[in-house]
Amino acid sequence: MLELTIDEPDRLVKVAHALSTHTRIGIIKLLLAKPNLNIIEIAEALDIPVSTAATNVKVLEEAELILTELQPASRGAMKVCSRNFDDVRMILNPIAYYQNTSKAVEVEMPIGHFINFDIQPTCGMANTTGMLFIEDEPENFYHPDSRTAEIIWFRKGWIEYRFPKKLPAGAKVKSLEFSLELCSEAPNYNNDWPSEITVWVNDMEIGSWISPGDFGDHRGKLNPPWWNDSSTQHGLLKTWAIEESRSTIDNEKSSSTTLRDLQMDQKPFITFRIGLKPDAKHQGGMNLFGKSFGDYAQGIIMRMQYE
Repeated sequence: MLELTIDEPDRLVKVAHALSTHTRIGIIKLLLAKPNLNIIEIAEALDIPVSTAATNVKVLEEAELILTELQPASRGAMKVCSRNFDDVRMILNPIAYYQNTSKAVEVEMPIGHFINFDIQPTCGMANTTGMLFIEDEPENFYHPDSRTAEIIWFRKGWIEYRFPKKLPAGAKVKSLEFSLELCSEAPNYNNDWPSEITVWVNDMEIGSWISPGDFGDHRGKLNPPWWNDSSTQHGLLKTWAIEESRSTIDNEKSSSTTLRDLQMDQKPFITFRIGLKPDAKHQGGMNLFGKSFGDYAQGIIMRMQYE
């Protein structure tokens, strides 16, 4: 089956054009009854000139709807045609389609369960009862108490997580997405403090988002009573997704990285890294919120849709 989505406009237009005439539909129908026909046989069966048959075969071939092969003939070679697909599916709303037809695996990762990091001050972390360590000492991130963190911040570098990849046998992944609450990292807070935050999955860059600020315009809905009003209060909920033809941030294309690029069959886990590139224009740091800080009661949620 040939599956096309509106996210592949060039290919979609080419296939739709190839199916737009009765002559080309007739050729496909002929090849349904007789799997292998040369151009002369097609012309005779449809009662059209050989040149017309050849032109239409070329259109179908370029759209990958039929296959052609040169085979020896009594004089030179002849082009033999066969069908390439039994079905063509055109998906004009891929998000709704995959939500309705796919099954999903969802894993929520507590933000303190990172497996690697490379960060620089300012940095720190806290949980619902208080500050976990002295601020601006990255080596504290190795302490086992860091697993209880509900807010993490750093000015430079990155932090990395591993998500389990457990799917039914034979399942095909259709999309992979990560949602999380985050914002920039400024002294206390600053609503106008841009920061370019980047996500990598399985070491492949998925896309960068410029956070507009470190938000303190209202108190975070989930923040514990001890958290100071003059500190960072909340972030924005953002979603990075990888699809079969592109990657997106909140459904807007962010890169050309595809699911195939991730090579997910190579390892039993999926790595998720988020941070700031050394050459980023806006070096405004990052705050990452867990279930008990900010406005959204969640950690990092990975959702994997499959068929």
